[in-house]
Amino acid sequence: MPKYDYHCETNGRTVEVMHRMSETVATWGELCARAGIGLEDTPADAPVGRIITSANFAHRDNLGCDTGPPIEDCRQKGGNFWQV
Repeated sequence: MPKYDYHCETNGRTVEVMHRMSETVATWGELCARAGIGLEDTPADAPVGRIITSANFAHRDNLGCDTGPPIEDCRQKGGNFWQV
């Protein structure tokens, strides 16, 4: 199963969890349950959003492709966040 990073704006925390691609995590309560951590002072219904990290990028070299247009380099924006 792939790993995903989720960020909660309410508490500023980012948490990594594993789940199927077909599943989604929408709230801090769901995220805590999957990660096995406590809610602490954050409401269970606080929204979370999945963030894109360098591990989520595919490159044609990893996929067995040797043709096609060049893929632009990613530039680090801060922490583990990336922008193409």
